[in-house]
Amino acid sequence: MRAGTALFLLLTIDAVLLLFFASSLSLTYHGAKLLYAEDPTVMTRMIRGSLALFGQNDVALRLPMIFMNLLSALLLYGIAKPYAKRDRERLWLVAIFLMLPGMISASLLVDSAALTVLGVFGYLYAYQRFGHRSDLLLPLLLWLSSSFTLLFFGLAVQAARVKNWRFFGLYGLLFSIALWRYGFNTGGLPENRFLDTIGLYAAVLSPFVFIYMVYVLYRRYVTKRTDIIWSIAASVFLLSIALSFRQRIGIEVFAPYLMAALPLGMQTFYRSYRIRLRPFRKRYRFLFTLAVVFLVINATAVFLNKAAYPYLKEPTHYFAYKAHVAKELAEALKAQGLRCVELDDERMQLRLRFYGVERCAEAFVGTRAVANATTVTIRYFGAPVAIYYVTKIPKETFRNRR
Repeated sequence: MRAGTALFLLLTIDAVLLLFFASSLSLTYHGAKLLYAEDPTVMTRMIRGSLALFGQNDVALRLPMIFMNLLSALLLYGIAKPYAKRDRERLWLVAIFLMLPGMISASLLVDSAALTVLGVFGYLYAYQRFGHRSDLLLPLLLWLSSSFTLLFFGLAVQAARVKNWRFFGLYGLLFSIALWRYGFNTGGLPENRFLDTIGLYAAVLSPFVFIYMVYVLYRRYVTKRTDIIWSIAASVFLLSIALSFRQRIGIEVFAPYLMAALPLGMQTFYRSYRIRLRPFRKRYRFLFTLAVVFLVINATAVFLNKAAYPYLKEPTHYFAYKAHVAKELAEALKAQGLRCVELDDERMQLRLRFYGVERCAEAFVGTRAVANATTVTIRYFGAPVAIYYVTKIPKETFRNRR
């Protein structure tokens, strides 16, 4: 099979899976804030445009992220070409990229992570082909999202490493403008989040891939085989680790830069594999197979996340809980003829808005038991996940309760 055909099949399978599971999740509170922001971002406008074209549904809600995920995979296939001897190696790299839990989540959750990955990969792809002429893209990235502030930081580090002070000044200026425009979160009390950050990286990349990528960055530094991709990935990763000793970091902002180093990991693995005689390659094949198996397990867990609820003692502590319940609750309320309610949970109130349940004083919905209330129980695979109590009350009574 030709590489182009194999890549097309790989992306098609990924697209079908993502579209199929797009309706299995509810809009999260973070996604609802992004969607209904009074000051809409570029990502907000893209999602609203998709909804306007394809209707108010979960698939249309996630189409922009799914499209960006597939386009990022194509760019990664191109970026990896100088680092691979065979097209088969690049196909494996794309397959691993698509199976990363972080990429699946970025495709199915409404946030800007997919845009960050696409922007970083797009710049690196252009840089490989046009050199510093690709810097013409940087003002566009500055306008698109605050997450590209870290790209300017990584580029400044690379310019300093090669002693190109003219470009160091350019990237430093862009970095300063981005900080001035978007700011930088240093609020709150200092707290050590190092272990949390390591755990988040391991969850986004899978433990085997994360550990290996850190090893690759270190090994290439020791052997002095560094380039622009290494500079960006290593500098942003070290910055995230440094910041984690003081505060919680947004992993969706930092992780895409470590993903950009995947071609380096591919090259390092195959170089180590090829220089050994066949009898001594078994360990590498075993480790590679083990990593792929864990990726498949992790990807399956992300896609079939609701199947775990029957085995959980506390559903609200589950990692996917924030992306559940809202759609089912809205359907249950509309089945009772309620298209506007007042909730005791402001976050859920905003999430229900997407599913056609607005705020009004027609009924009160809360999580505390109330006399003469109608009970709504949300279940997944027969396991109760959330219980709400619906009370229809007169407007005057409702105003007094408030």
